[in-house]
Amino acid sequence: MNTNLPVVVLKGIGDKKSKLLDKMGIRTIENLLNYYPRDYERNMPITKISEIKMDEINVIEGTICFPTQNIRKRNMVLTKTKIRDNTGEIFAIWFSQPYLKNKLKIGAKYVFKGKIQYKYNIVQMSSPQIIEINKYSESINHLKPIYPLIKDISMNFMTGSIKQAIEYTRNQLKEFLPNEVREKYNLAEYNYSIRQIHDPDDYESLETAKKRLIFDEFLLFALGINLIKEHTNDVINEFNINDIPNEKILIESLPYDLTGAQQKVWKEIKDELKSNKAMNRLVQGDVGSGKTIIAALALLYVADNNYQACMMAPTEVLAKQHYNSITKLLDPMGVNVELLVGSMTKKQKDEIYKKLKNGEISILIGTHALIQEKVEFNNLALAITDEQHRFGVKQRENLSDKGKYPHILVMSATPIPRTLALIVYSDMDVSIIDEMPPGRQKIETYAVNTSYRERIYSFIEGEINNGRQVYIICPMVEDSETLELESVVSYSDKIKERIDNKIKVEYIHGKMKAKEKNDIMERFSNNEIDILVSTTVIEVGVNVPNATLMIIENAERFGLAGLHQLRGRVGRGKYKSYCVLITDSKNTITKKRMDIMCKHTDGFVISEYDLKLRGPGDVFGLKQHGLPEFIIGDIFRDIDILKEANGLAKEILSNDKYLESEENKYLNHKMKRYFTKRIEQISL
Repeated sequence: MNTNLPVVVLKGIGDKKSKLLDKMGIRTIENLLNYYPRDYERNMPITKISEIKMDEINVIEGTICFPTQNIRKRNMVLTKTKIRDNTGEIFAIWFSQPYLKNKLKIGAKYVFKGKIQYKYNIVQMSSPQIIEINKYSESINHLKPIYPLIKDISMNFMTGSIKQAIEYTRNQLKEFLPNEVREKYNLAEYNYSIRQIHDPDDYESLETAKKRLIFDEFLLFALGINLIKEHTNDVINEFNINDIPNEKILIESLPYDLTGAQQKVWKEIKDELKSNKAMNRLVQGDVGSGKTIIAALALLYVADNNYQACMMAPTEVLAKQHYNSITKLLDPMGVNVELLVGSMTKKQKDEIYKKLKNGEISILIGTHALIQEKVEFNNLALAITDEQHRFGVKQRENLSDKGKYPHILVMSATPIPRTLALIVYSDMDVSIIDEMPPGRQKIETYAVNTSYRERIYSFIEGEINNGRQVYIICPMVEDSETLELESVVSYSDKIKERIDNKIKVEYIHGKMKAKEKNDIMERFSNNEIDILVSTTVIEVGVNVPNATLMIIENAERFGLAGLHQLRGRVGRGKYKSYCVLITDSKNTITKKRMDIMCKHTDGFVISEYDLKLRGPGDVFGLKQHGLPEFIIGDIFRDIDILKEANGLAKEILSNDKYLESEENKYLNHKMKRYFTKRIEQISL
């Protein structure tokens, strides 16, 4: 069955609709079949009028017992009637639907579904849906799929198109998992799963279908990731890198001893640099665990062996900070370190390009400016990216392409559970710095409600009067009428009115131009700003040792991973630091999150809790971790299925290294089609 045919072969999908579907990523029959519902609506049981629940959706069956009226109010027509069953009566009101007067005649009997509210001194059902009684009773337990839509694509059109696609394929979709595999993992047949995900018989059938499709997605992902590692392992290290005297000199010059975890990770990196294998390694370490010195040692090792190295950071501010700290460390060794960022003049950039190409620069640190076409290295042997999930795969590939298979080192301050890291980053070797340097102060964390606001303002003024600086995080840029959340712009105005006018307040958010953001961050780094009100744009980035207080408004809007990353912006200097989480939420999960944040500062411990507490649909999780977003699977919720699928992927590849056998030919085809569509999302 050819599922790669364009959607226009289906009835009702012409040129206009196909262009709209294209915007949704739907071009073929297969795309339609794989466009899964985001939720399901179940027809509720009928409630007697005497038992209706206020401020909730109710379904009642009743007879029109009052002449239906059209009442004109200002520029709108209000249609009003009364419904009766054998337990009571209730008014129903519709807006701008005057034609209902002719339909809702006394004695007519329908099912009505709508929200019950107390308005205008009466209990009423507002704008209820009107359903034929027999149609409702037939589908009382039916699960109705709800699809994500765009403008001019209706739910009925979407449902009808997918139904057509299912009928078109007529149970002839190719099964790509052998019977023994399906039996071992208790997985449904593929055609059955596709039908049930779009039109489930009941909840049990739906869950059975979901498990199969989630397993499929994780399996295809795991196969792709593991194949990348196989290809990576085939790359030979063509650089002749040996031990250097400056390694010991640099380590002994540090004002502290390397922790056991730092020593272990550095040995792993050093051994790989000297081996016959090209390095492809991820180093995970919590904020403040000492990843920079590990990067500096790797850069020095390569430079002292007469090769070039580079380090790419996601922002100019962070790139400049890396440049300053690494220059300070390596200057005494006579290593030439240069900086390349977008804000430099053409003349400055041209000078860097020239020196880089002729080999005068040993180490280049910068932003995505490093992957511009004009950047040519003489003999690049090591490429480091910091905060890897801020870069797309293609960007990292472009950086790697600047040399002949250079060693790749990826640094991340976002800890995720080791079990998850070994699966999701299974294309890379994973090193973990899970020990904090001695003497690093614990950040005192408190969770309070908005009644503490005046005390918080006093606390802010106290820290600033002591010469310190403050971050305030808000989840929005501008005020919203629908969400009562603190906004960056209005909060800045409010705090300026409340505190001493000598205190300098600025705000920053993602909608600003890069130059403006960089300017504000630099001024904050230079202690020219006392309070920085910000969105999560500062989650990854600057090192401001003088900042000692982090205040997070509407803390319930953030997952544990995000809260921990934000808290890590303070506590970077010698001063006692604090984090205040503000929320009025009574939600049980929110309370647990706040409690965990107050009790724990270890990012790996917090990530384990995050894994347990995370529910489906938590929009913060994947982006904060830099993990891929899946169509139907959730790597937190479905961790057990992910482990099973990853185990099967390794088993398949152990017998067929590159999926070249006849029996795996179609599986290879499916994997490539799935994987290439998502390559930009995946942090490799």
